Amino acid sequence: MNRPVGRAVVVLLALLATLAVAGPAPAHVGGGQAGSDFDGRVDRVSPQLPGVTVAVLQFGDQLEVVNRTATEVEVPGYSAEPYLRIGPDGVWRNVHSPATYLNLDRYAATRLPPQADVAAAAEWQQVSTQPSYVWHDHRTHWMSQDLLPPAVVADPTTSHTVIRWTVPMSYGGAPVSVTGELTWSPPPPGRLVWPVYVLLLAATAAAGWLARTPRPLAAVLGLGAAASLWHALATPEPAASISSHSGALLGALLPALLVLLVAVIGVRCAQRRRGALAGLMAVVAGWLLLVQGLPDVDVLWSAHLLATGPQLLARAAVVVLVAGGLGLVAGGAGAVRRFRDDAPAGIPPTAPAPSPEPTRR
Repeated sequence: MNRPVGRAVVVLLALLATLAVAGPAPAHVGGGQAGSDFDGRVDRVSPQLPGVTVAVLQFGDQLEVVNRTATEVEVPGYSAEPYLRIGPDGVWRNVHSPATYLNLDRYAATRLPPQADVAAAAEWQQVSTQPSYVWHDHRTHWMSQDLLPPAVVADPTTSHTVIRWTVPMSYGGAPVSVTGELTWSPPPPGRLVWPVYVLLLAATAAAGWLARTPRPLAAVLGLGAAASLWHALATPEPAASISSHSGALLGALLPALLVLLVAVIGVRCAQRRRGALAGLMAVVAGWLLLVQGLPDVDVLWSAHLLATGPQLLARAAVVVLVAGGLGLVAGGAGAVRRFRDDAPAGIPPTAPAPSPEPTRR
């Protein structure tokens, strides 16, 4: 191994160790669930409010209000008590509203404190300086954690509208109605897709353990780099109250570019018949693919996923990241064990020393 390549390997292994300590990053598609069989949407805001956007996040699990106007949006709690004020001065929340505590948990699994009293005068506490807020509004999502809706239980093979919901608000004292719906769709059939995942993993591992040359392993490295880049570029625009799309895209592209660098080194090593070094790059790339893919693995068994572009390509990219990543780790280890790097081109192998002739007496 020459000195520049050796230095590159040291840097890559250091990055790999850092990622191993840090653990998998949050899902690139929003920091929460990457896939779900439920899906929610806002159908109508009546009357329309220019400068105010209301959106459903995380497949109906959260409601977001962004108010870019000079007038406050007020959101009442579940008993019509004052709950939220969202305006140019930020977000203010009533400490006496039970919704303040119930909405902190996805399933409202929160014990109400003594100060939660719908009859008490509002006591406002500022919780944000930005004119936007996200909360678990329990009118917009399915509340039973371990039970499916009755219509889904009766017929799990077709899509269903689970609930049509309404969240009341007010804008400058005038009433506003936000309406939407929550739907459920059947997940992809496991018996058709899981054999593909197993086949990809087995073929990738075999590229390192059984192939006569490291070139099949190089082909898998190229496939993994392409899937990593697509996975990053498919990062959807995040919620306006969370971060910018450019920042989310940059955060997703950094590990993808690192995978691309490792793949390029691995392919060049394979072309030069340096099988052991190509195998080492495959192990590093496989781990990096797993770091990218594991946070989004739930898209493999979910009907809906958060991604831009064709859903099939986004799902296929995660398949390559997870199954291909595991296969590269296993196959790379096999290549390191099996292959011995050839001598560099142009340098003939050293001839064996001649045996000494027997001495004649």
